[in-house]
Amino acid sequence: MSDACGCGNDEPRGAEEQEREPERLWQIKELQFAALSGVFLLTAVIAGFLDAAEPVVVALEAVALLAGAYTFVPSTLKRLVKGKIGVGTLMTIAAVGAVILGEVGEAAMLAFLFSISEGLEEYSLARTRRGLRALLSLVPDEATVLRDGAEKTVAPADLRIGDRMLVKPGERVATDGIVRQGRTALDVSAITGESVPVEAGPGDEVFAGSINGTGALEVEVSTTAEDNSLARIVRIVEAEQSRKGASQRLADRIAKPLVPGIMIVAGLIAVIGSLLGDSATWIERALVVLVAASPCALAISVPVTVVAAIGAASKLGALVKGGAALEGLGKIRGVALDKTGTLTANRPAVIDVATTNGATPEQVLDVAAALEARSEHPLAAAILAAADDVIPATDVEAVTGAGLTGRRDGHTLRLGRPGWLDPGPLAGDVTRMQQAGATAVLVEDNGQVIGAIAVRDELRPEAAEVVARLRRDGYHVAMLTGDNQATAAALAADVGIEAVHAELRPEDKARLIEQLRAQRPTAMVGDGVNDAPALATADVGIAMGAMGTDVAIETADVALMGEDLRHLPQTFRHARRARRIMLQNVGLSLGLIIALVPLALFGVLGLAAVVLVHELAEIVVIANGVRAGRTTPLAAAPIDPAPSHTRAAPVGAPS
Repeated sequence: MSDACGCGNDEPRGAEEQEREPERLWQIKELQFAALSGVFLLTAVIAGFLDAAEPVVVALEAVALLAGAYTFVPSTLKRLVKGKIGVGTLMTIAAVGAVILGEVGEAAMLAFLFSISEGLEEYSLARTRRGLRALLSLVPDEATVLRDGAEKTVAPADLRIGDRMLVKPGERVATDGIVRQGRTALDVSAITGESVPVEAGPGDEVFAGSINGTGALEVEVSTTAEDNSLARIVRIVEAEQSRKGASQRLADRIAKPLVPGIMIVAGLIAVIGSLLGDSATWIERALVVLVAASPCALAISVPVTVVAAIGAASKLGALVKGGAALEGLGKIRGVALDKTGTLTANRPAVIDVATTNGATPEQVLDVAAALEARSEHPLAAAILAAADDVIPATDVEAVTGAGLTGRRDGHTLRLGRPGWLDPGPLAGDVTRMQQAGATAVLVEDNGQVIGAIAVRDELRPEAAEVVARLRRDGYHVAMLTGDNQATAAALAADVGIEAVHAELRPEDKARLIEQLRAQRPTAMVGDGVNDAPALATADVGIAMGAMGTDVAIETADVALMGEDLRHLPQTFRHARRARRIMLQNVGLSLGLIIALVPLALFGVLGLAAVVLVHELAEIVVIANGVRAGRTTPLAAAPIDPAPSHTRAAPVGAPS
């Protein structure tokens, strides 16, 4: 990062400072000073045109310089004390050299441009920190524990290992633990990415932030609040954001060898020239060399390209957070895709119906929907959507962790998981459904099993097309998911992904991303809290925006604003083009410095000429950078629905 980057601060941020985290652009201190600098700089220009007294113009330029320099010079000096240099160091030296030579306006312009770029970067970092703190909102404010034979309400931080925690229906779990009593269906999508709520009973592990279903649980606390699942996610994200913050941007990588090199050259010019002749002339030439080597074009070329490219990316359905993200996106060669909510729509649907004992698929769905119409069962929406007109059952009761019972037209109806209901002749069908990655539920009418229903979170219609495009463009594609191996393997085969990693916790995803990054620059695409560590660990994190959680969007470097995955290859292509333009501008800027330094050294160009060439070069790189604002969307090929994208023909249905 640059010298002035907020993340370059090694001091931890206090709670009070976090509370004052800016939420709007105008609240960013760097941008406030940049605006002040711009106002005084514009006033100085106007005063010059109106033939105002020179001291007045210089005074206005000086105020503009001080306002802009305040955003990066103090932090530059602090980092110099620690032996760290970057583009801010070079900008500071150039500004000082311009002032010594009487070009206060040139110095003010440098400070103004650089303060804008620093302000925009600080805004991006502030958004990331806000999103990180939002993770902890998944933990409830209080928990109920059994102590000394009585129920007590305590803060999650006061929970101790071995405590018996009571979790009522609908409540969030305060910390990790083991179920000792009770059965329920848990929504664990925030932690593991499971698309369908999972059954939990005695001996099963539950995670902080999980949402309890309809059954009451007694959970033995296994980890403290400081070390539970969510706390580990926060630590991983913090560590990876710090890693990214410590890495240098393109301009800094260039400035690191350039700064000492230019300083040494200018020093040698002044010393050797003074020994050989007129010391005043050679000292002035040394200062002109410093100004000639100032990264004026470099300072403005990359931000202009970034602003243009980011604006164009938004038209392609992608929000790119800054130049570092854009540059990284253009270098990506591997893509890791989350399953739930990314490759799939996160809307489970009925994909298969098996029948027996003379029942038809329609009758099986009708009985199941009759029970689900009066229930809170996790699969209710999928079954109701597959059924036609539904006549609800009466006396519907939920059997916690098992299923539903009810009555209709004098018949006793039941729906539930295999094991609670005997699949009988449908045992093979149930196994087949589960091997296909679906959740199977059995339907019973008057004590007789009549069918089995398979529910699965299906692929987005465009998923196979997007994966094929990515592979055609040379990207290595992998799937990372918290879902079970059978579900992941089945859907990966349908979409054309060979590298599949399933049953992963958030820290497992982050670890795998580290391994993939060691092979090639890798992007992670996800949408949930459980993806946040992987998004932060990847070279570039990409969040699905419309359905993504705030945490995923804030942690990621890029957010896809729509639900169409085809924005992904479009965004990659756009970023590669923008990076090429960025490198062109950097090359031009460096070429200018290489050309101007010897001309300034031998007195061919004086200060006025050097400043004029810099201004012309800035116009050229700005014009080139604006080209990054042109969008080049990929042609949207028609989507051919694969069999996996539609509901499979029910077993036993007439052909």
